Amino acid sequence: MKRPVQRLRGIRDSSVRFLADLLPSARNGQPRRHTILREKWAESLKSVLPVTLVILVLCFLVVPLPSDSLLAFVFGSILLIAGIGIFNLGTEMSMTPIGESVGSALTRSRNLPLILAVSFLVGVMVTLAEPDLTVLAAQVAGVPDLTLILCVALGVGFFLMLGMLRILYQIQMRFLLLICYGVVLLLSTQVPASFLAVAFDSGGVTTGPMTVPFILSLGLGVASIRSDSKAESDSFGLVALASIGPVLAVMILGMIFHPEESGSASIRIVQAPDTMKLFDAFLGELPDYLKEVGLALLPILLFFVVFQVTSLHIRGALLRRILLGLVYTYTGLVLFLLGANVGFMPVGYALGQQLGSLDIRWIMVPVGMIIGWYVVSAEPAVQILCHQVYSMTAGAIPPRALSLSLSAGVSLSVGLAILRILTGTPIMAFLIPGYCLALILTFFVPPVFTSIAFDSGGVASGPMTATFLLPFAMGACNALGGNLATDAFGVVAMVAMTPLIAIQSLGLVYRLLQRKDASTEEMIEEEIIDL
Repeated sequence: MKRPVQRLRGIRDSSVRFLADLLPSARNGQPRRHTILREKWAESLKSVLPVTLVILVLCFLVVPLPSDSLLAFVFGSILLIAGIGIFNLGTEMSMTPIGESVGSALTRSRNLPLILAVSFLVGVMVTLAEPDLTVLAAQVAGVPDLTLILCVALGVGFFLMLGMLRILYQIQMRFLLLICYGVVLLLSTQVPASFLAVAFDSGGVTTGPMTVPFILSLGLGVASIRSDSKAESDSFGLVALASIGPVLAVMILGMIFHPEESGSASIRIVQAPDTMKLFDAFLGELPDYLKEVGLALLPILLFFVVFQVTSLHIRGALLRRILLGLVYTYTGLVLFLLGANVGFMPVGYALGQQLGSLDIRWIMVPVGMIIGWYVVSAEPAVQILCHQVYSMTAGAIPPRALSLSLSAGVSLSVGLAILRILTGTPIMAFLIPGYCLALILTFFVPPVFTSIAFDSGGVASGPMTATFLLPFAMGACNALGGNLATDAFGVVAMVAMTPLIAIQSLGLVYRLLQRKDASTEEMIEEEIIDL
């Protein structure tokens, strides 16, 4: 009888330690009011609830949807709220310290070939398992899925090496952006029109929930070794460069394959006559996402194990915290992807199709803008970026200001994307002026805003864009009789472009306010001297 009792006690003690890790430490003997996990869930509830309510209002008052699809959407929203909260807690506990520790260890080695080789492998391996990229590849009919994914991964790996060189040698971000986007715009003239939008979309979906937290923290770890004043601002920009690599790589792939079509609508609609069938629909997809997210986390775990054995030697509470954080990250991302793909994707497609079939089709533009405003708030990586920017800029850029700027940019981009579907306007008619304006703004804003803005473009176009806005555009395009390859694809690219302008506009306002404060201080000093 002793062994079962001992086992029960062991389980009880493990459970107590597990819950203790969730709870923040008490301060000054005050009672614990909220756990960290509850705080994260509250944040995710604020992010997901608005877009859920907007879509429910549309379904009840504007466009009819099947009851089973709507119920799947509601259940998917609950999974999104739970998943985002757990995922954000997990990244704070594991992804950020792993990335910073590995980045610092690489830089301390002073071995440039090793730094570049590890950066390339990190970029390739993490991208190969990025869930967003798998979603996009399944919609591209002109190229085999594995070929497209490998091409994008190589592009990310190469440009991640370039980003490391920029941090180590303090190369100006503006200089690299002008060269890279100049090459992108020139190469776009040689790519088939049916593949051009896919190339730009690939740059946006690559930097998803797995890639962004690790790359951001990796850059922070590499920059932390430097002691100059620009080290912190130079830690941003890795995500921006990692977004350019896939665009160039897929453009070259399109020139080789010359696909006649590049889009297909493979959206699986949930059909469940009762609640048990609905639960079975979600449960049937669960093993795929358990495997997919496991493959996504495996490269990061292997890199951590290698560096832990060779150089980090993290022990005690921090190691337990990191391992527990990886479990949270895994669980949260599984729940998020399950809710987004099974619950949100079919409703996005059906909603776009229904709105496109209305007599007043122009209503899709304001509806798309409203949805875009709230959808970006539900992106897991957006919240991570906002908090990291706030801490790195010592509060100079509050999370709310950055979030509002992103929402405004994404809202505008979705409206323009829907307008492009309605009118059949080529995507480059929007991308060329947009990127030119974004590059011109780099000469007038503080460098840190440029790096954050171009990082934000990749972060904003995450899994919510791939699983809701892209199906929404596909449904609208099908209803209007448009071309999926040239019209529907490109919404991710538009979402990735407008934050570059919105965040840099925020930086321009910030610089003007700084100058105003400086001039006010000078006037006060002169008055004091005169007095």
